[in-house]
Amino acid sequence: MNSFEKDRQYVKFCLYGFLKNLRFYDAFLLLFFIDNGLNFSQIGLIYAARELTTNLLEVPSGILADVYGRKRSLLLAFLVYMLAFLTFYLSADFFPLLLAMIFVGVGDAFRSGTHKGMIMDYLRLNGWEAQKINYYGHTRSWSQLGSAVSALLAGITVFYASNYRIIYLISITPYLLNFINIYTYPTELDHPLKQNKKRRKGPRAIIKNLWLILRRRPVLRIVNSTALHSAYLKSIKDYIQPLIVSLALVLPFFSAIEAESRNGLVVGVTYFFIFLMTSLASRNAGRVSGKGIPNIQHKTLLWGFAAGVVSGILFYYEYWFLSLLFFIVIYIIENLRKPILTGFLVDKVPNEILTSVISVQSSYQTLTTATLSILLGLLADGFGVGIALAIVTGTLAVFTLLIGNRRGT
Repeated sequence: MNSFEKDRQYVKFCLYGFLKNLRFYDAFLLLFFIDNGLNFSQIGLIYAARELTTNLLEVPSGILADVYGRKRSLLLAFLVYMLAFLTFYLSADFFPLLLAMIFVGVGDAFRSGTHKGMIMDYLRLNGWEAQKINYYGHTRSWSQLGSAVSALLAGITVFYASNYRIIYLISITPYLLNFINIYTYPTELDHPLKQNKKRRKGPRAIIKNLWLILRRRPVLRIVNSTALHSAYLKSIKDYIQPLIVSLALVLPFFSAIEAESRNGLVVGVTYFFIFLMTSLASRNAGRVSGKGIPNIQHKTLLWGFAAGVVSGILFYYEYWFLSLLFFIVIYIIENLRKPILTGFLVDKVPNEILTSVISVQSSYQTLTTATLSILLGLLADGFGVGIALAIVTGTLAVFTLLIGNRRGT
């Protein structure tokens, strides 16, 4: 049972997540690159450039958000995103597309962790700290619902337009609306709560406190576990697109439809149902956390990797539907983990440096994503997507088991 009020700011938080995930192009990004003649190695480099850009800016942007204002950080992020979408729409060659992804990386750096910090402060202001997993799970479920609606509308658009390019242009509209939404956030959420009550801390004090917090082993374990699974999913998630296309090819009633229209319809509808399930997973994260599953962060990490290995093997043997099901399991696990582990982290980190700590976590995540993206691209060109997925995931699973055994978990 909820003990928080679904007030106007709750609606704004949910609207933020819903509009943020209306990236209409996201379900077709890999297919768009392939359609423009890029190979998997080039695509891996483009993804890596986005992640490395975010990595370089992640911690500085988090500190700047804590010191100079979270609203400014978010507003800047959404301006850069809109520039990226416009560049995607106007570009077809490798280097302009690379530049567009770098813009996305800049936006990700200034956005990541900032909004979570604002949510946690709002809960403290209202005495709802005990509901943080439930509250964040609810707001995150709206993000996943946004992804579902985005995929479906993008699929319908591609079906009728028979090309992927137009969806980059229409992605600008929800981001402009979110820019306005963020601008209306209350000023007391612009800086951490404790800093609003006394003199704001400068960058040096933030960095010192950040270093002291990150030396704590429980904090490091949460950061590592959260970042590793999120980085893994982010690096592999677009490889589901050729999997869905392969599944569509064996469905006889799609054979007469033009390729891009067929892909748009099947990919859009598939992602729609995937994100409906992940929305439900996020909404129920508080309930799962309440069951008291021991060492849940380590177990769910292994479950996600196990699903990835099986999906890769099934992909290789062309069991498209079964491979897709196990791929979906990875999505569901991620969206159960995210609210739970965010709640764990909030319990162990002072709120005045929460954005900075989450930025460090995101920085580790983006560096890992970049490495995995390059590796996946090279392996996919050499051995195919299925084998690449199985090798990378199996390596991560072995690494996780070894680390877990060494810690006695």
